[in-house]
Amino acid sequence: MTMTPPKTPPMTPRMTPPKTPTTAAANVPYAAATILIALSLTGAMFGFFYAWVCSTMWGLDAADPRTAIAAMQAMNASVRNPVFFPVFFLTTPALAVAALVARRAGGRLCGGLLLGAAVIVGLGCFVLTITVNVPMNAALALVTVPADVSAAAQIWADYSPRWQLFNTLRTVAAGVALLLSAAALWKLPS
Repeated sequence: MTMTPPKTPPMTPRMTPPKTPTTAAANVPYAAATILIALSLTGAMFGFFYAWVCSTMWGLDAADPRTAIAAMQAMNASVRNPVFFPVFFLTTPALAVAALVARRAGGRLCGGLLLGAAVIVGLGCFVLTITVNVPMNAALALVTVPADVSAAAQIWADYSPRWQLFNTLRTVAAGVALLLSAAALWKLPS
């Protein structure tokens, strides 16, 4: 008696198993968590810049310029702290990670929105801050507050309007990124 091997079905070009939706669906909770973290960081960044726009700088502009210079020097020195660090340095990477995880969860549009937000925060907030606002702050830190009000007023007039312009640009960039992040969470597949 001879044994014949069992017949195997013929191979077709499409013999790879289909991707199961459960793989993408399994990533949705991780995507939601990373988006919420990125959204929170982006919201904190927007709120930080927005507070300077609508209250802090207006208050300093209304104050004695000697007081404004000294207060701005103190605020600029105090912002370098561990509470501010994640908002400023980790928002762009958090948005990029959220974009990747959302994409793996099947959210192509969601991932694209988050990637756009990461680019906007990276360029419109981080790079702008490092290249414009920080050098301006460093220069102001070297200023000895003059006793003469008119000399202090000139220093403040040279500093404040330009600083506020670039801070407004950062605020708009962070606001757009915040809206994109919120839209991404809305568009995450369920």
